[in-house]
Amino acid sequence: MFDGSLAMPFHTLNPCHILGHVNTHRALHKSRLQPVLAIPPSSILLHTDESGKFPDSKKGSGLRGRDSSDSLLSQANTVGIIGGISVNSALNFLKKLVHGSSKEGKDCFPFVLCSDPVLNKELLSHERNSCPYPSRHNEKSPSDRSAIAENLQNKRVFLEKSGVQCIVMPCHILHSWHDEVSKGCSVPFLHMGECVARELKEAKLKPLEAGSPLRIGLLASNATLAAGFYQEKLHSEGFEVVLPDKATMDHTIIPAIEALDRNDMEGAQNLLRIALQVLLVRAVNTVILASEEMRDVLPEDDPLLKKCIDPMDALARSTIKWAQAAEKGT
Repeated sequence: MFDGSLAMPFHTLNPCHILGHVNTHRALHKSRLQPVLAIPPSSILLHTDESGKFPDSKKGSGLRGRDSSDSLLSQANTVGIIGGISVNSALNFLKKLVHGSSKEGKDCFPFVLCSDPVLNKELLSHERNSCPYPSRHNEKSPSDRSAIAENLQNKRVFLEKSGVQCIVMPCHILHSWHDEVSKGCSVPFLHMGECVARELKEAKLKPLEAGSPLRIGLLASNATLAAGFYQEKLHSEGFEVVLPDKATMDHTIIPAIEALDRNDMEGAQNLLRIALQVLLVRAVNTVILASEEMRDVLPEDDPLLKKCIDPMDALARSTIKWAQAAEKGT
């Protein structure tokens, strides 16, 4: 699926960064993207060290600045992607970009993907230690926020130097650091919360109850809810945000995630359905399902999913819209 002069499995390089261009005229499979790296001609694959820093570039290494004449990185619609809590999540986002771009018969725009297993583990530790259930905690202390912020800033700088013209982070918990990482960025840095809030505003929804404000439900992990960025972005667009109460978190959402840990998919599905129904009876127009773990729990044809929004979809649509405008020079 990926064009390039060299391909290799993800597990052979750790961590990794992909510079790629996807050709949608090739067959698109309905299954998830295969974990394959693509390195187009004259591109470079760099490793990060344990702190998430990139090695010093060496003469002839192939890394070029923003004035590069490279056929990939000099394009005005090149997007930089910082992966988050899992490689599968980043690949799922790429799949959305490919399918969304191909609707008009065009190839997907060029992109650079940073995927760092060290960061993956740090984020997972941060999220698990935000959970009130001791069984979800790691033995290590909660991740150092400043260390994660530095890691992300290093990746942002790398992407800017690579020549990308826009940066996105297809991971909910990463947006806890969005303000810190995007500060001083030389290119647009899309925010998933802003993307979904803007789409809901443009949908011109009507309150389900006369005289009531527009209510939007939000299901997410404890760490994402505590960060508050979804609530902030939705409030700024005039929405009332309805969160799960403590009983719903304690008896449905957290147990649903624990059921996933035990590979009890049926139990997780039943618990998630209850959590969604609890929010829907509170007269919310829709529910934002902001969790990588809960996103794929229910089957695609489940009626409850029609009442839900995946913020990843909103980010993908906004990214595609930006890339199309950049390509046209508008």
